[in-house]
Amino acid sequence: MENHRGEKIIDALKNTGPVTTYDEDGQINNGFGKAHGDQILSPAQERNLKLRMDLRILPFLSILYLLAFLDRVNIGNASVFNLPQDLKLKNVQFNTALTIFFVPYILFEIPSNIILRRVKPNVWLASCMFLFGLDTTMQGLVKNYGGLLTTRFFLGLLETGIFPGCFYIIGMWYTRSEAQRRFTFFFGSTSLAGAFGGLLASAIGKMSGLRGYSGWRWIFILEGVLTCVVAFALFFVLPTFPEEAKWITEEERAFIEAKQRREQGDSAVHRPIVLKDIVRVFTDYKIILGGFMYLGLIVAAYGYAYFSPTIIRSYGYSPIQTQLHSVPPYAAAFVLSMIIAYLSDKARHRFLFAMFPTLLAIAGFAILLTVHTRRNVQYAALFLVAMGTFSAMPVIICWFNMNLGGHHRRSVGVAWQIGFGNIGGIIATYSFVAKDQPRYKKGYSIGIAFVCLSAVASILYFFACRAQNNRRDRATTDLGLSDYEKSELGDMSPDYRYLL
Repeated sequence: MENHRGEKIIDALKNTGPVTTYDEDGQINNGFGKAHGDQILSPAQERNLKLRMDLRILPFLSILYLLAFLDRVNIGNASVFNLPQDLKLKNVQFNTALTIFFVPYILFEIPSNIILRRVKPNVWLASCMFLFGLDTTMQGLVKNYGGLLTTRFFLGLLETGIFPGCFYIIGMWYTRSEAQRRFTFFFGSTSLAGAFGGLLASAIGKMSGLRGYSGWRWIFILEGVLTCVVAFALFFVLPTFPEEAKWITEEERAFIEAKQRREQGDSAVHRPIVLKDIVRVFTDYKIILGGFMYLGLIVAAYGYAYFSPTIIRSYGYSPIQTQLHSVPPYAAAFVLSMIIAYLSDKARHRFLFAMFPTLLAIAGFAILLTVHTRRNVQYAALFLVAMGTFSAMPVIICWFNMNLGGHHRRSVGVAWQIGFGNIGGIIATYSFVAKDQPRYKKGYSIGIAFVCLSAVASILYFFACRAQNNRRDRATTDLGLSDYEKSELGDMSPDYRYLL
């Protein structure tokens, strides 16, 4: 029986399925159909459910990731207040301290998501949050380069599961047509963290000398303590998966699961992920493209997040003015990202809404490469880089990961894209070195090159998805796969259609 089932799954991977049909919402009906016991809510009941989902899921995950990203990149703000000088850092030691964060952050992405399926999300995520908040506080007490390296390493280890875990949870509650605005709101916490971090740093920096501590130490200490306090509160309110949530009725639970099943099939949530599942995911070349789509933007994003305070400082601003001038580009990035997300969801299209902000980022880097003596123009170019990069990233991530069907493919796919993409963080940390200031020609060149790489990977991914959709539309072979077999295939099922 198992051999026969395996043969049919292999045939499905080679073949494609029936002619595309559409459901009542105008979305592609992926052919999974409504399972026995599916529930239907009235429009008013569905709106009420979505509102409660938005209020119970998005704010808390956004706060979690805002503080995680703030603790990760506040070292850029701290550097303006003489961190390198106080710790006597030489040559590229500061860059190495940034790099060490990404070693555990990359290596433990997939294991962390597997743990998330075995431990309740509120327990796992809140525990990680408290620990990386404590680590950030300790970062404010280090005495030398070795101490800084140690705390940055453990910060990367403790933050490794936060982003893919949060996105994984969002993907289990919302369908593809609902996800972009929600995910962008969540991801927008990175932009808000940049803006919030600049404002906080400008205020905390004035505490320099208090109790003998420099301003950069107070940035780490106070922001770390804030994270620890919030972690206690989030333990009680962080969302879990629909099948485990206690704040929805059984009818609502069945409705959510039915919508997910119609879109991506039975999620196979009750079967644990095994090595064979992971290997099967990587036989799909689109998975590799998804990693490069994110990698290219990560180089630009972390290059901006870590070094924009130093770049702005090179324009002649004081430390406090530098922190304040770092706020507006992030704020503009948040606004543009929400506009793009709204339009993308309305159009039920991702590709063009990913390419437009990508082109903005390319234009910003091009200006920074060619203009060196006009401060206002250079500052405006930073707006383009921030707006383009931080607006394209949520579209890229949501497009790729919401196209993955089933718990197993999505869990592994999310961790892969984020883990592989964050190799770009290592590249970014060595892109801007002290000897290249104030023009940073190498850093800007690396930034524009990798954004172009992301654009090329996105184009290839778009055509790959469109080709598979067309191939499945043309095929007429009915392989007679069971619901179990379709759930095992996920988005590789012949009935599945990718969002373009």
